[in-house]
Amino acid sequence: MDPETMQTEESVLPPLEEAAEFLKPHFLSDFFQSQWFPKTMSALITIAVFWLLYRVIRRIIRRVPETKLPPQSRSAVEKAVKYILFLFCAFYLLGIFGVKLTALLGAAGIAGIAVGFAAQTSFSNIISGFFFLSEKTVKVGDYITVDTIAGTVDSVDLLSVKIHTPDNQLVRIPNETIIKSNLQNSTYFPIRRLSVSVSVAYDTPLEKAAEVLLQVPTRCSGVLKEPAPAVYFEEFGDSGIGMRLAVWLKSDQYWEVRNAVFTEIKKTFDENGISIPFPQLDVHCNSVTPL
Repeated sequence: MDPETMQTEESVLPPLEEAAEFLKPHFLSDFFQSQWFPKTMSALITIAVFWLLYRVIRRIIRRVPETKLPPQSRSAVEKAVKYILFLFCAFYLLGIFGVKLTALLGAAGIAGIAVGFAAQTSFSNIISGFFFLSEKTVKVGDYITVDTIAGTVDSVDLLSVKIHTPDNQLVRIPNETIIKSNLQNSTYFPIRRLSVSVSVAYDTPLEKAAEVLLQVPTRCSGVLKEPAPAVYFEEFGDSGIGMRLAVWLKSDQYWEVRNAVFTEIKKTFDENGISIPFPQLDVHCNSVTPL
């Protein structure tokens, strides 16, 4: 080996040896001997304990019968427990590592004014959510109407209620909006009433019209016998006499029974020679005598 090559290797090897010596895991031994090791172990144990505590509480909540804790309330309670335990765990970990909570809370108090104004809507929705859940007026799967929005409930959360409309669009309704608005739950009770308006011509005998209209429920399998169907007259309209058929059905069969009732009304009227009038205009022309 020539002298130049030997000299080059001698000049390169010392820096490499120093770098390798620096990369040796001396920090591990220093870490185990430092004050951070017991704090880190305490933090890991704390996280494990809080996680196990959350799992135990969640299992207890899920064992509560649905009659006492509906699914939507169960989900909200689980989330509330999760957030509370996470908050306590975070504060406890900060205390382990020597972070003074008084100073932290003081700084948070200064910034909390601005955050409070920004988050007041969220807090309002959370409070409204607790009131809404306590009323137990809605559960997952119900068909509700809030103002002009209608759909099936997918979830009831602390901040909002999520529904999907008949055309499969997701709508998120804040809890505060539900509390302030008129809520209509069409499937809250196991049965509901269907009312259908229909008109008959003025030359139709009213007794016959009522008798024929009462035949419709007997031809629809989804119509309940109790409460009994009813027919009553509404008004003398411009083109005919208004009548209404009221029947009872199971809430989960509303749309199929509705379609069947409409179909049978038209079919039964045609079979009995009863016509459903439509708006007509009679024009009378009088001859004018020329002057």
